[in-house]
Amino acid sequence: MAADSKGTGNLDKELEALYQPKAVQKQKRVRVSGSKAAGVRRAQAKKEAIMTKGKRKRAVARASLTQGSGIVLINGVDVNKIMPDILRELMLEPARISQQAASIMNNSDISVNVYGGGRSGQAQAVRSAIAKALSAAAGTPALRQAYMAYDRTLIVDDYRRVEPKKFLGTKARARFQKSYR
Repeated sequence: MAADSKGTGNLDKELEALYQPKAVQKQKRVRVSGSKAAGVRRAQAKKEAIMTKGKRKRAVARASLTQGSGIVLINGVDVNKIMPDILRELMLEPARISQQAASIMNNSDISVNVYGGGRSGQAQAVRSAIAKALSAAAGTPALRQAYMAYDRTLIVDDYRRVEPKKFLGTKARARFQKSYR
């Protein structure tokens, strides 16, 4: 009995607290003062965000640009941790085209979610989404024109898709060989 009073008494209280009805659990919650002000701040931050989209093959990237300290996140991962280096440089290429783009990127946080396609297609979709966000944040058509002069695919999505495979062949256009003898 002495062992039961030491160990299981506390365990029973913990289990009782865990399995209380939901109505009792809701009564114990305490509302934090000032949470309404935090919600207003979040709403204001959402209004200031610039949302853009970039596509390449089957990859789709959605970027949001907000005021910040120059952090770039790709699917929640810092862009500096992305390997190989060539893909990282491709994603950050829009910031290197003009001084205006570099200053906008250093004073803002960019978060990109990308899905679909392969690694190279995703990198090119991220590149397009970042370029569109930076040109929208610039407020003038000068940066957009600089992107168009450098590489049109930074601003205009590539509409090309893979042609589907047909019957009687190995690929879309190739056919099996036919032997007459």
